[in-house]
Amino acid sequence: MPPKKATKPPVIHEGQVLRAIPTPQIKLATIEDCRREMARVYRDARTATTDTADASRLVYMLATIAKMIEIGQLEQRLTALEKKQHGKN
Repeated sequence: MPPKKATKPPVIHEGQVLRAIPTPQIKLATIEDCRREMARVYRDARTATTDTADASRLVYMLATIAKMIEIGQLEQRLTALEKKQHGKN
């Protein structure tokens, strides 16, 4: 498990202590994780929680991540097939 990032000390602004809220860790390890996050972004855009231009950029990035996951899986499967084929010859 990687070490946690160091948190920044609280900031004092106009006599009040402001603490940073940690960014939630979003799981994007599978295509299904990416699909789920895209759906969340879509719902946020539909309810005007997220600006549609920002949502569009986020979904584009999520689609790119999903594509890289898919390519990685295909590469692993191709490598396994090639090893199997070379073992028979």
